[in-house]
Amino acid sequence: MGRKGKFEHHVIFSQYLNEEITLKVYTPENYSPLYKYHFCIMQDGDDYFQMGRAATLSDQLHSEREIENTIFIGIHYYDKYDRQDKYHPDGKKQGDYINFLIREVVPYLDENLPGYSMGRGRTLAGDSLAGTLALMTAARFPNIFGNVIMQSPYVDEHVLEYIQSINDLSSLTIYHTIGTLEKDVTTTDGSRKNFLEPNLELHRYLDKQSLSYVFNQLDGGHTWGSWQKDLPRALRIMFAKED
Repeated sequence: MGRKGKFEHHVIFSQYLNEEITLKVYTPENYSPLYKYHFCIMQDGDDYFQMGRAATLSDQLHSEREIENTIFIGIHYYDKYDRQDKYHPDGKKQGDYINFLIREVVPYLDENLPGYSMGRGRTLAGDSLAGTLALMTAARFPNIFGNVIMQSPYVDEHVLEYIQSINDLSSLTIYHTIGTLEKDVTTTDGSRKNFLEPNLELHRYLDKQSLSYVFNQLDGGHTWGSWQKDLPRALRIMFAKED
């Protein structure tokens, strides 16, 4: 069974990261430059398309008219060490990667695709470390990225302090999940960490703030099995058709 939408690969050279990076763009069926589209920009892009089935969900949810016109954009990493460097709060390339997103990816998308060209029309999505990056980037630049989907983000004291230092989160819309079994997660460096408790602490803080915030605790672990099952709900909530 073929896809209803269409994949395109866009290669851009990042001055900040000094490398070529591919944007995998999935436009829905009946795509037209005459309409405006939301942008869902997914770190761990290949994982979201392959294990998260983002393209299949796009086909289904657009066909059933459950979501607004949305273009899904996937950005992937070279290997787990590259991912750590770019996504981790202490990663040596995280600052450059955020600059890449803000100063290179967004202008490129705005120039080449019919988006809303404002924060509320752009969503950053990610799992684990990619979710952390999405949250930290949108919290700092809400006028550029107004929405966050973070599935089981990595949260430590640095992340909590960073979010608590942001004076105004009111323009953000955040979808946040964590699994009940995420008490002993093996990380990239081989260490084991409790993801559940720090995420619950982050939840308690965000729940008291003036912002649009949805939180779900999943019956599962730190795996794509949990995130894939949850992704349809995340997309229905974040891109719900307006009456």
